[in-house]
Amino acid sequence: MEMKLSAEQIQKNWNILLGYIDVYIESPRKEKLLDFYNKYSERLMLMPAAHKKEYHSAFPGGYVDHVIRVINGATDLYSVWKKHGADTDTFTFEELIFSALNHDLGKMGDDENESYIPQTDAWRRDKLGEDYTFNTKLSFASVPDRSLFLLMSHDIKYTFNEMVAIQTHDGLYDEANKKYLMGYMVEQKPRTSLPFILHQADLMAARIEFEEEWLPKFKLDKKVEVKAPSKFSTKAPQLSNPNAPFANLLNNI
Repeated sequence: MEMKLSAEQIQKNWNILLGYIDVYIESPRKEKLLDFYNKYSERLMLMPAAHKKEYHSAFPGGYVDHVIRVINGATDLYSVWKKHGADTDTFTFEELIFSALNHDLGKMGDDENESYIPQTDAWRRDKLGEDYTFNTKLSFASVPDRSLFLLMSHDIKYTFNEMVAIQTHDGLYDEANKKYLMGYMVEQKPRTSLPFILHQADLMAARIEFEEEWLPKFKLDKKVEVKAPSKFSTKAPQLSNPNAPFANLLNNI
């Protein structure tokens, strides 16, 4: 099932996105972000989140729709991580919103060139599901690198936490992130959970978008119901002889 947004929904999503900036981003970054987003409003509002149907939200307005999902998911996951004991004092809520808001900004291209342009090859469009293609006028850069460059080149400052979160939002799906996420020495590990929260939010949003757009085409008639036990016990199981497992272990050495 191909998912499409109406003009009214695209406009509504855009207003929601600007609302996040207005509410959660402090001055002077707020004004600079609003200036940037309004300058490229027509392009950003109509951008897809990907070039190919098999990927997530590859339709007009898909980019903003995806970003809103990531912001909402990140705020929910922030509460989950905090509830389970994560040290959320190592980053600010503004850093969380800013990182989620701009994590895929590089997909817009540069000041002159869009990243995704309509596919003119009918065979690739019909057979491969590529409604868009990459703009060859655009110099290559990874999405995170271009996101950070766009912010920097428009004098929108970001913190170290925001830089690492945006850079690594694809998690270990991107080999380049190993240097940040696979450090084996304590001092090499991220000093905050922000990158992990953002990655989980992005992964969750993309997966749910896939489920909404593509799973219905398989026409699954039956849903598997998993019933939880009526009561959950918080007590550890009691052994008749608590020392027996250890005794057996020693005997087998």
